[in-house]
Amino acid sequence: MVTFANAKINIGLQVLNRREDGYHNLETVFYPISLYDVLEVVEAEETRFIPSGIAIPGDVADNLCMTAYRMLQLEYDLPPVHIYLHKMIPIGAGLGGGSADAAFLLKLANEKFGLGLNELQLIEYARRLGADCAFFIRNAPVFASGTGDVFEGVDLDLSSYRMVLVKPAIHISTAEAYRMVSPGIESRQLATAIKTPVRQWRDSIVNDFEVGIFYRYPEIEAVKAYLYEKGAVFAAMSGSGSSVYGLFEEEVLLDGLDSAHEVFYLDSFN
Repeated sequence: MVTFANAKINIGLQVLNRREDGYHNLETVFYPISLYDVLEVVEAEETRFIPSGIAIPGDVADNLCMTAYRMLQLEYDLPPVHIYLHKMIPIGAGLGGGSADAAFLLKLANEKFGLGLNELQLIEYARRLGADCAFFIRNAPVFASGTGDVFEGVDLDLSSYRMVLVKPAIHISTAEAYRMVSPGIESRQLATAIKTPVRQWRDSIVNDFEVGIFYRYPEIEAVKAYLYEKGAVFAAMSGSGSSVYGLFEEEVLLDGLDSAHEVFYLDSFN
């Protein structure tokens, strides 16, 4: 059985404060986009994770998909499987690819083996895996708070825009990004700003990670500036980076970036 695990972007990201458990309270809007990894589960004699496509760092035995499957195996009589993942979502890009893979693995196993888990049960399993994993169960635009796992639906449709996503040849870990951010509760109100016209977002919606990341990696800031130069109505870094996206009202071609940048044109991503 095959499924396609899509990425997400963050529209705004405010880091409010550090919690006693070491995590941070934040506010952001998650929005799904049409950039996919391909995930397949096949019954086998032993459980193995078999990656292809973009190289995935770390021990394959510790991949989040394996963690997700083993978690279900502890509670359900699941057979050994081969988990095939063809990776196409850039890694270290702030697009939630690893979280998406794990969440879609939960949904895939639920369907393939008839576990009968409802949406709320799947969300609870996903929360155990990572802060943003739970988003990919419903996979619809949300205003997220807490550590990124408390959701409120957002009436947001960007399908009339064209999106261009740029991934510089820079890998940024979440831990590195948090070392460079300064938490603080300010007067900005993302929950209100997200309801305003997209053309107003440039002056009211921010990603708190940009200050530190742009200081250390000015080439990422240059990408954002270039997207605005090419006519984007809104541009921002997604999550903790390093990818930057722009929303355009008309088709655009980026011809001023060097070959080290990956560019994705996403005409429809709702």
